[in-house]
Amino acid sequence: MPTSNPTDILLTHNQWATHSVLDACAQLTDEQFHRRFEMGPGSLHDTLMHVLGAMRGWADLLAQRPRRDRVEAGGPYAIEQLKSLLDDAHDDLVALVKAHPIDGEITGERGGDPYMFTRGAILTHVTTHGMHHRAQCLNMLRQMDVEKLPPTAVLEWLVMVDGQG
Repeated sequence: MPTSNPTDILLTHNQWATHSVLDACAQLTDEQFHRRFEMGPGSLHDTLMHVLGAMRGWADLLAQRPRRDRVEAGGPYAIEQLKSLLDDAHDDLVALVKAHPIDGEITGERGGDPYMFTRGAILTHVTTHGMHHRAQCLNMLRQMDVEKLPPTAVLEWLVMVDGQG
């Protein structure tokens, strides 16, 4: 039966779509994967690393635990390492969403300023942030004349994966 819970859809699609971009990047040379562009964090590698770093950072806030070292502080990462980081961050977010009410409030600090969000707002930000940067990745791939761009849209996931159950 197809998924109907919006939280499950957002998280599962986010993981699937990011894997789709990583799979497309696996076909590139190392030079192409690290090629600089005047958008986002600057390369496919750095953009994907940023997405995964954000997922981990927001998971740390949702868990109310000390923030781990930034993913961006390490690297460069191979595709398989990025996939592993993605799966770990996804599993962490899923567990945290299931463990706490979606309308629960989280307080944090950014740049010395305090803020408060609901868990649902954080989840929405994490997944739409990923979509924003995956669109940049598609643009980078397009600029490198990659003929078959990876599927990343929610509708594509619905048709290709979720609707197949």
